[in-house]
Amino acid sequence: MSEPNDPSGEARTGPVRVVLVDDHAMFRTGVRAELSQSSDTVDVVGEAADTAEAIKVISQLRPEVVLLDVHLPGGGGGEVLRQLHPEVPDVKFLALSVSDAAEDVIGTIRAGARGYVTKTITGDDLVGAIVRVADGDAVFSPRLAGFVLDAFAGSEAPSVDDDLDRLTQREREVLRLIARGYAYKEIAKELFISVKTVETHVSAVLRKLQLSNRYELTRWATDRRLI
Repeated sequence: MSEPNDPSGEARTGPVRVVLVDDHAMFRTGVRAELSQSSDTVDVVGEAADTAEAIKVISQLRPEVVLLDVHLPGGGGGEVLRQLHPEVPDVKFLALSVSDAAEDVIGTIRAGARGYVTKTITGDDLVGAIVRVADGDAVFSPRLAGFVLDAFAGSEAPSVDDDLDRLTQREREVLRLIARGYAYKEIAKELFISVKTVETHVSAVLRKLQLSNRYELTRWATDRRLI
């Protein structure tokens, strides 16, 4: 079998160098074990568990591909992309997330990711997705491709919302947890932020969405299937 080619057309001389970003250590261990079975194709050279660590590790190692979870402590995968994508244009980002929500998929792609696959993907398929992204292709789990096509075709798909686009990644995370009935203290613990910061984000969400209270916010999120 011939070696995959990079976008410049030159034969790849070794495995694709990958950094794995996910806040669950057990999941990282499992993915690393899966990928190690294809060590001649993919080499995990680093890991990170939150946004700040991811930015540091990726900046230092400059891998070919980053496997990036969408929901991370410290701002999320979107924040990693916003800070790093312009600085390391040669690094390709492939979202690997449990979420298949349209707003997560579209927001991540708009931020600069080259693909988005869910954590139900098999080990072999993940290796294939990494190689394809490294070679310049865009890769999506089958059901998710439609979200992206609809969004970038300018359709009026109900899962894409102009109001939602006004929110930052962190504000979306807070919105989703509020709508699920979390108390401010629980949200602060979940996102590793202070209660005061949670209050600030909630105020910003209410202002941007022109809502008055938590009840209206929950109904807004429910109508858009964000919970």
